[in-house]
Amino acid sequence: MLSSFSLGAEAARRHYRSHHHHLPTLPAAPPRALPYPQLPLPFEISGAQYLPLAWADVKGWSEDNHLAAYKTFRASCRSINAQTGASEPKAESKAESKALGASLSKPCRAARSLELTDDAKAKTFFEENFSPLRISRLGEPDGFVTGYYEPVLEGSRTQTDVYNVPVYRRPSNLFVRGYKQDSVSLPNKGPVYRKIGRRKLVPYYDRGEIEDGKIAGRGLEIAWLKDPTDLLFAQIQGSARIKFDDGGTVRLNYDAYNGYPYTAVGRILIERGIIPKEEMSMQKIREWMTQNPEGAKELRRQNRAYIFFREVNLSDKEEAVGAQGIPLTAGRSIAVDKSLHVYGTPFFIEGELPIDSERAKTSFHRLMIAQDTGSAIIGPARADLYFGAGPDAGRVSGRLRHPMHFVMLVPKSLDPSIRGARLPVPDPRPSEKIAKLFPQTDPAKDPKNAAASAKAAESGKAGAPSPAMPQAKDATVAVASPVPLPEPRPNIKPDREQRKRVNRRSHPQQ
Repeated sequence: MLSSFSLGAEAARRHYRSHHHHLPTLPAAPPRALPYPQLPLPFEISGAQYLPLAWADVKGWSEDNHLAAYKTFRASCRSINAQTGASEPKAESKAESKALGASLSKPCRAARSLELTDDAKAKTFFEENFSPLRISRLGEPDGFVTGYYEPVLEGSRTQTDVYNVPVYRRPSNLFVRGYKQDSVSLPNKGPVYRKIGRRKLVPYYDRGEIEDGKIAGRGLEIAWLKDPTDLLFAQIQGSARIKFDDGGTVRLNYDAYNGYPYTAVGRILIERGIIPKEEMSMQKIREWMTQNPEGAKELRRQNRAYIFFREVNLSDKEEAVGAQGIPLTAGRSIAVDKSLHVYGTPFFIEGELPIDSERAKTSFHRLMIAQDTGSAIIGPARADLYFGAGPDAGRVSGRLRHPMHFVMLVPKSLDPSIRGARLPVPDPRPSEKIAKLFPQTDPAKDPKNAAASAKAAESGKAGAPSPAMPQAKDATVAVASPVPLPEPRPNIKPDREQRKRVNRRSHPQQ
């Protein structure tokens, strides 16, 4: 029986080879869209968690002065509308890399023609154009706020025995990769170099070296102050007003820094046990530095970061200019992490702050507009509240270090609830047996499918979603490989002895 079976199989193979030289080409199985592996979220901020809210759930929303917030937002819109019409791809690409992207341009276009004078209409404007989103750092319930202000200092245009602390403008040998040395705006993070000759770059001088006179005598002095602590606090705030004996005033704004990370001197005093954490404030730091001149010098140098200023043409009635390029609004402007957020974004901040006194718990629920930034402002729910200029603003801002609730106002076009509803529903979960038999893999990571995917992409067929599976407009879709067919039966040739026996049995009478 075995010999007869082998003979029949061999005859069938010869017949097949004579009539079919090649295996028939089967059409490729259509790719099946898988909506569940690593789909991009409709709205995502790195390191953040968020929760969509109803306006009724935003505590203190109805009690705020929405008209004041609207005027501040409209001031930001002038810059946003100007950038939208500008043909500068570099600025647009930076905005697009953030969660909000250029989405603020739509509510800003609506605000362009609305000269609102009524608080109720301003409230309606925000509710019709934005959606509230509670936001915080991942794993934390609240955000965190500090305060800042514009110091008003006494100074001199020339060096004297009293005024001998220089305020420097940006040096010409300061270099940042990717920027021209005379660029109007330089980053406040990342490495900064000192250019030696034409090619050699070394890290720039730190605070101690600059205080010791490394850049003295080069004509970089804008003005002179009487106390190095005054300069330190002006650098921490990023702006200052210097009043001279002749009645004149010079307004200073941040221009560049020396490339070293900011180190909070208050934190060092807490770690050394000099000032208790619950008593820490700018006033406490200043008092300690005044009483300990030598200790103050050593403490300042722990913060190796150094700020260079530029003069700005502002009157005494105008507020300091923020990083967005527009004057700030006291009590409505905030500084945020510019690597995560877009200038002009409204944030409703709610909680209790020591506004009236150090021990007071003043209710604070206010819509603020992101118009500035700072090197110490890091995170999705981290803000520096601007309180204006002068000693009173300094006292209030100096005692703020408090957790607060953050509600980010997101333009309707990016509402996570609406966009999330458009995401495709995943396929039904397969049974455990089927999942083991046919495990799904990402074809982009499968080397066996790399060549086939490239060939299909050239013909315009790769990644085509199934018509039965609706996809989000900007969703990234993974395509599953077709289930492989069983391998063909192996072609085993009979041995010679077996062939001879078969041939003898085929002709027994010869």
